[in-house]
Amino acid sequence: MGNMKLHPSKLMGEVKIPPSKSIAHRAVICSALSKTNKFLKLNLSDDLIATSEGMQTLREGGKVVIDCNESGSTLRFLIPISLVLGNGGRFLGRGNLGKRPLTPFYPIFDQCNIQYEECSNDSLDFRVNGKLISGNYSISGDISSQFISGLFFALPLLSGDSTLTITTPLESKGYLDLTRSVMDEFGVKIEKKENQLYYIKGNQSYQNQNYEIEGDYSQAAFFLCANSLGSNIKIANLKSNSLQGDKAVLELLSKIKEQNTSSLITIDGSQCPDIIPVIALVAALQEGKKTEIIHAQRLRLKECDRISAVTQELNKLGANIKEIADGFYIEGVAQLQGGTEVWSHKDHRIAMMLSIAATVCKNPIILQDYECVSKSYPDFFKDYLQLGGIASEWSMG
Repeated sequence: MGNMKLHPSKLMGEVKIPPSKSIAHRAVICSALSKTNKFLKLNLSDDLIATSEGMQTLREGGKVVIDCNESGSTLRFLIPISLVLGNGGRFLGRGNLGKRPLTPFYPIFDQCNIQYEECSNDSLDFRVNGKLISGNYSISGDISSQFISGLFFALPLLSGDSTLTITTPLESKGYLDLTRSVMDEFGVKIEKKENQLYYIKGNQSYQNQNYEIEGDYSQAAFFLCANSLGSNIKIANLKSNSLQGDKAVLELLSKIKEQNTSSLITIDGSQCPDIIPVIALVAALQEGKKTEIIHAQRLRLKECDRISAVTQELNKLGANIKEIADGFYIEGVAQLQGGTEVWSHKDHRIAMMLSIAATVCKNPIILQDYECVSKSYPDFFKDYLQLGGIASEWSMG
């Protein structure tokens, strides 16, 4: 992969953020599950290509082999659907996807006599065979809400009614609300009962819609954080009353800016893990302020160990960050020095975070393996340059 030389620069102008990846995954699935042959047309990132092609494979039937690439959403959403539209299949993937757990599904698979096998290698090779049936199910919610969303998509297609009880505190609750909201737009309803019990009526059918997808707060977070560090970017297509969990970036930036230098600010990363790397960057540049980010242990199971990667790379640039088990302890500095090479760890969110860091460094930096941004935001550097970012491909030779 390539290297990019990034110079200090103030970003200015207007940018149109790509459609929300979280909503797009859900809308593509709902559209594909409708009875028409119409698929949503999107400017697709690598993750959305995986979901779109996976749903096409499931609709075609026959022997099902789905390449999830590095997309956890694709994997966890499509497994239950494969057990309703067919008899399961084989799910392949790369990067860290094989290390990301599927264990919350297993008690439900056992209850339905569904066979499953996880091949023991670094990449993903998961095989599942059987039929999901309607029933009363329980599932843990403290690893990811994606497992629950996957069941939400699949269970309404069965002939009988089902219930789903979440047995632990729910991680990323906002994403579950997002799933129900998109499904509702396509005519399928999940009814929330008391506490963490959901009622899923069977024999429902998805009705295709001309569905418009709002801008992505998880991608906008990089430019919103750049604004917090001195840039002046107008973001054109964010929905103010969005259900996206990563809208929390606005609240967190306000909290950091209003913090008193004599107190320790604590940020809970459990509900919005994807924006934590760039929030850590902002916290690292609050001179004289101390920030603790906790409950973000899921970052260790993403495309890379993001807790370790953020700590290593920002400290190379002159930050003062200490890695803790579930997050970071950060002492703010006045400026990042730069003047060194940093690595994306082949993780799109680390690459974009370091690109924003480059704008406020004293000296240029060289970012290794920058192309990984294609996983979620293929046009990131195009937009970055349009806003006045100074970047050029760099030969290490």
